[in-house]
Amino acid sequence: LIPSLSIAENLLLTRLPTTVGVIRRRRLHAQATRALERVGLADLAPETQLGELGVGVQQLVEIAAALDRDCQLMILDEPTAALSATESETLFRWLEQLRGQGVSMIYISHRLEEVKRLADQISILRDGQLVGTYDAKDVPTDRMVALMSGDAAATSPTAQPHQTHDEVMLRVNGISGGPVRAVSFDLHRGECLGIAGLVGAGRTELLRLIFGAAKASSGHLTIAGDDRQHRFHHPQQAVAAGLAMLTEDRKQNGLLLSKSIRLNATLASMWSKFASRGITRTAAEKRDVAAICEQLEVRCHGTEQLVGTLSGGNQQKVALGKWLVREADIFLLDEPTRGIDVAARRRIYQLIKTLGEQGKGIIVVSSDSEELMEICDRIAVLSNGRLVNTFERGDWSAERITEASFSGYLDRGGAA
Repeated sequence: LIPSLSIAENLLLTRLPTTVGVIRRRRLHAQATRALERVGLADLAPETQLGELGVGVQQLVEIAAALDRDCQLMILDEPTAALSATESETLFRWLEQLRGQGVSMIYISHRLEEVKRLADQISILRDGQLVGTYDAKDVPTDRMVALMSGDAAATSPTAQPHQTHDEVMLRVNGISGGPVRAVSFDLHRGECLGIAGLVGAGRTELLRLIFGAAKASSGHLTIAGDDRQHRFHHPQQAVAAGLAMLTEDRKQNGLLLSKSIRLNATLASMWSKFASRGITRTAAEKRDVAAICEQLEVRCHGTEQLVGTLSGGNQQKVALGKWLVREADIFLLDEPTRGIDVAARRRIYQLIKTLGEQGKGIIVVSSDSEELMEICDRIAVLSNGRLVNTFERGDWSAERITEASFSGYLDRGGAA
């Protein structure tokens, strides 16, 4: 995808309708609208610049471009990573229709229930090696987890509720900006609060407003131990106040891929912990980074290895490790398990549990409602930029979360 071009230009980049070298805009937008309708994005203006869209919507545009081509083999790499359950169902219907037309597919995913649903055969990789290829009907999910992790006793991770406290670590009061409208909630010490909603509901934007990565037009925050009302204008202010943010797109916004694990892991705390008068205390830096890599089980050749050469799961661990080195108190995690394998996912679930036990506050945005129900103590649902409901553990279900996710759009005019 090319962020500086329009949606329509991205959809038909190699097939632009032209006459003597001039792009026929009306025909281009008509073709793009038909392609967008396939993935439920008919309300998007084809001339919108792609870079203005969130990662999830961009992914749907990329899928729309693939579906619009007359192809014989389609390779899909984590196509539902940033999609809601409803959007994923729309994609699955199109894939099944294409299969009926004779299109072959290679489907790469860490969401094992999708693999079981779609695949005829399943090939499992571990550490870059082929473990084996199996008929989908012959390999249950727990066996797949064991083969991927190399642990014969491995099963899907099971998280327990955190021991939360009455103390409010973060109070968000009427925060607004972009698609987010007057959102208020409390985050308690030791709590993991999930944020659910459809793509475009404002989940990522909410975290960015809290962290000062986007400008809030109204509202404020209060943080435990500080009676002042905050509205951060820069992430540096949020970091200084004890906040940390794991971005949705680690490669674009979370890591310096051409730099070492050591530099990435200490980037947020260099001046506060490892540098004095312009001189870096390299020995302390290496010691702390090595300890974090061991704690998170980062598979690498050493702390000087370039982050860009690591697997997605190990990159995500480094992105999280940066904030552990910083010793942050409030963690904002945007799609923390997106595009990583089962073993790495289980490790991150365990880390979230450990952070809660240490009295940290954690907010998790995820498109996977099953994941939120697994690891969270409460789940708040955003719909059309507003917080429409908050569910306590034991009072939620996938159906209730989905219903709440659509409610803000139905109130607006009857169709989501």
